[in-house]
Amino acid sequence: MVVPEWVRRGADVDGTQFGRLLREARQRSLLTLESLSEASGVSVRAISDMERGQSLPRQGTLSELMDVLELSEDERRRFVEASVRRAGKPAGRVPRQLPPDLAVFRGREEALATVYGLTAQVAEQGGHVVVSAIGGMAGVGKTTLAVHWAHHVADRFPDGQLYVNLRGFEDTGRPLDPAEALGGFLAALGVPDSDIPRGTEERSLLFRERTASRRLIVVLDNARDEEQVRPLLPASTGCLTVITSRSRLSGLAALEGARLVGLDVWTREEALAALAARIGEERCGVEPEAAAQLVELCGFLPLAVAIVAAQLSATPQLPLRLAVRELRETGPLLDALSAGPRRGDVRAVFSWSYRALPPETAVFFRHLALHPGPSVSAEAAASLAGIGMPEARQHLRQLTSANLLSRDAEGRHVLHDLVRAYGVELVEQENDDRLGAEKRLLDYLRHNAHVANRFLGRTSTDVAAPPVEGVVSVVLGTREEALDWFRQEEATVASALRSMDDPRLLRLRMTFTQDWVSYYSVMGRWSDEIETKRIALDAALLLDEADAVVRSATDLARALAETGQTEEADRQIELLLGHLDRVGPAERAVTERTIGWVRGRQKRHDEALHHARRALEIYRTLGDDRATAREMNAVGWYLALLGRYEETVALCEEAIPLLRRDGNLRIEAAAWDTMGYARQHLGDLDGATADYQESLRIYGEAFDGYNQAEVLDHLATAQQEQGDRAGARESWLRAADLLSAIRSPRAARMRANAQALDASEGSPEGA
Repeated sequence: MVVPEWVRRGADVDGTQFGRLLREARQRSLLTLESLSEASGVSVRAISDMERGQSLPRQGTLSELMDVLELSEDERRRFVEASVRRAGKPAGRVPRQLPPDLAVFRGREEALATVYGLTAQVAEQGGHVVVSAIGGMAGVGKTTLAVHWAHHVADRFPDGQLYVNLRGFEDTGRPLDPAEALGGFLAALGVPDSDIPRGTEERSLLFRERTASRRLIVVLDNARDEEQVRPLLPASTGCLTVITSRSRLSGLAALEGARLVGLDVWTREEALAALAARIGEERCGVEPEAAAQLVELCGFLPLAVAIVAAQLSATPQLPLRLAVRELRETGPLLDALSAGPRRGDVRAVFSWSYRALPPETAVFFRHLALHPGPSVSAEAAASLAGIGMPEARQHLRQLTSANLLSRDAEGRHVLHDLVRAYGVELVEQENDDRLGAEKRLLDYLRHNAHVANRFLGRTSTDVAAPPVEGVVSVVLGTREEALDWFRQEEATVASALRSMDDPRLLRLRMTFTQDWVSYYSVMGRWSDEIETKRIALDAALLLDEADAVVRSATDLARALAETGQTEEADRQIELLLGHLDRVGPAERAVTERTIGWVRGRQKRHDEALHHARRALEIYRTLGDDRATAREMNAVGWYLALLGRYEETVALCEEAIPLLRRDGNLRIEAAAWDTMGYARQHLGDLDGATADYQESLRIYGEAFDGYNQAEVLDHLATAQQEQGDRAGARESWLRAADLLSAIRSPRAARMRANAQALDASEGSPEGA
């Protein structure tokens, strides 16, 4: 279920309908407020407030409640719609990215005293605190402590919390790129995708600028080393930065003044308290020796204790002494995670919990472990396993209950990297069809991206292949839902492209990138588009598929030109021109159109016009009226840039009726703008103004505020020439408001233009 982006930013609270749905679902499930709270981890007070319409849930909370209530897909959609119904006016961007706190957090008294003391210092002076596990032990509870700490002190940092899993020690050996982490942070802070720079250094500078006056908590989880962390450190002295790592990160203490907090396994007393909190004081009190043996078998490791406790909670009649015997009989299946007798055999704990799963859930768990990203959506999980959504949700609930899964702040599912490694080994042991699962995941990303692109105005002339059996088709009905699905899965795409390198997946890797490039283009994510298309181009060249080579090189040239990398863009054009005679006319037309666009971006307007005309000729030959009308506007624009204004007007007058007939709003609006530009330069200011006004109206129907601002800028210059300074000033201020709404830096230039008019009005005559 894709939940709209702005529900993560806050909404006008009117939860009457959601409250009614929640109360009815709870009562149908025969749950009290207290029992729903216990099962979901959501407090009784929070559920009560929601049922009375006084609050709406965050996404992670919403997912927990829907899972516990075991809603059907239709019921889940109604819940989502009701939870965001009044979000027409998003609140100010205050990020809330922390994973949920652990309700049964126990122990760590000494560590908590230390970090709370550090918090007081940081709140006054600022600083970075590193939570580091001595000896690099995984599963020791670094993340749990960091998240608990951050939740406890969040009220001291009113500008929000940022969280990222840096994936420093996963088996793939590919930690998260700091640039990718910074991209997520900047987006959470309200920076439009199109304004996020390409390089790590530039993103880091912008991040420090955006956090300079904020009081934030920044949690950098599972860091590999100091070099991965440094670009992610905010500059504000009012920020608390918490870093967890299996490494000591002493370099941060020496150069950045970070304070190191060592964390080891629990003491015996802490482990017993944690076990009792999960399975009950009375049960531990009845068999104290067996309880002590259990936590000793877990090596006092928090992750292992949590998994054993989850299994014991699922079998409340099982005596603890029998659990001890079963755990001992499991055997040392996975020696690599055993670090001496004091640490116990962690994999034996995993195995004991795994063997208690129903057979279908065990198979699902193994498939889930193949997911390459930091978190997994229910739809992606179902596709990996090749099953339907109801079954997938049931298995996810069982795995969460068994503590083999957790949830992040967005409600997605997270596998601890140790659990993931264990699951992947089981795939090999059981001879599961790993290739089939990976094919289904990539096809899930391909198929749903293709559907989502219809809402972004990016339709393909190619007939998309139907999804393979077992792939989930996500129901999307609006542009916002399409964008939210892309956001939900973009980390999975990045991870899949890096890690799924089986040669047998080469063709699928090549094809699924095409639809994702459309998303990156719409969002102005040029660096992501460039990286993705390089991968697709390499695959196309290896497969020697001319259509794919031309398509990938075309997209890559456009993105490179957009980012100012003109020489490399030229190299891509040379490559695709060498393959152009191997492709059909439709692909040639698209290629000529794109070359024209690149040449226009390079201000080589004669060449741009040449290629646009060639594309127009092919479209006319093919009888593609829609593409013909669109390309007529492109030719008209290049003619205008070359000063051939009469030809521009004639071509636009021919194109506009065709565009209107096809309902192509954005290109029709662009044609009116092009014609207005030409008429303005011909001295027909009244005609130009009328054309600009019509362009504005149509862009408004298309909900395209960015291009409305562009037209307002053109209109203001025409009004200024007419002597209508008040009108010009109003147009520039309207443009500034539209650009400010999408946080475009160009808003400042529009306001400066309006202010310059004010200044010139007050200047002495002839000044």
